[in-house]
Amino acid sequence: MKKSIISFVTVSVLLIITIVYSAITGSIKVGAWDFVTNLFSSSNEQVEIVKDLRLPRIIVSLFSGAALALSGALLQSVLRNPLADAGVIGVSSGASFFSLLLVTLLPQYFFWTPLFAFIGGTVSCFLIYLLSWRSGLHPIRILLIGIAINAMFVGLTQAFITVCSYLGKIPDQSTSSNLSMRTWNDVQIVTTYGLIGIILAFFLYPWCNMLLLQDKTARNLGLNVGMARIVISGVAVLLAAIATAVGGVIAFIGLLIPHISRNIVGTDHRLLLPFSALSGALLILLADTFGRTIIAPSEIPASTIMAIIGGPFLIFLLKRSDKVHAD
Repeated sequence: MKKSIISFVTVSVLLIITIVYSAITGSIKVGAWDFVTNLFSSSNEQVEIVKDLRLPRIIVSLFSGAALALSGALLQSVLRNPLADAGVIGVSSGASFFSLLLVTLLPQYFFWTPLFAFIGGTVSCFLIYLLSWRSGLHPIRILLIGIAINAMFVGLTQAFITVCSYLGKIPDQSTSSNLSMRTWNDVQIVTTYGLIGIILAFFLYPWCNMLLLQDKTARNLGLNVGMARIVISGVAVLLAAIATAVGGVIAFIGLLIPHISRNIVGTDHRLLLPFSALSGALLILLADTFGRTIIAPSEIPASTIMAIIGGPFLIFLLKRSDKVHAD
């Protein structure tokens, strides 16, 4: 317990430091003390500019990272698969495709983008379950089917963009995998839906813990395993859809963070879920801040940085999985 408390405090302090550093770093520079003291006032013009330009991006990064990390933790619990991640197995690409349809064809309903993304993510998740089930869910089969589903929706997205361009209608780029140019409208959307998803995820920790057991044992303890899987999967898809609708497709957060968090705070989801949320928010904000400042004024999207980090990590997990099965 002492180790867990230290871990939570450390990540929280790092998150606060990163938020302040991200806010004061860029083409417009303000002192850390000026930013903190004038955050809730309008007496400093530079701080006001920073609040309008950078704070929405920071808040969207935080909620996107927390949502994707929680989504990965929930999916890994319900699928019993450490390789499950919304961005890898196609849930995020399905959500992105449906989001793109809505914001391009019906832009007046922009506020409802996360709900439409949820439909797309649900379609992807259903296809993964349907095509992967063969006397149970095998981790590698889920991964391969998920990669195929992901490729399909990425192809549909590219085809839709091409057709729209040919017809002279430019698709809305709000679903691109870039956290730049986020506004307070985006913040309103991600906080409204994000808080709902995050709170629901935290309430599901007893079911997640019971799913660590064999299905027969969980049923003997009174858990409706089928219903638990459906509900947890639904919340995981909702969280991924929220992040994708506002922040775009960012893979590997849901793969990296839960795995690292389990090594730090253990497998009890009462601690794992909140720690994953904090760590996911920290990692996305670090990636976005690094990408924004390393070659300024140009930017490297956070999704690109996560792909560079996450690709080798996925290979490592696959090799480790092979060794476990060989043993």
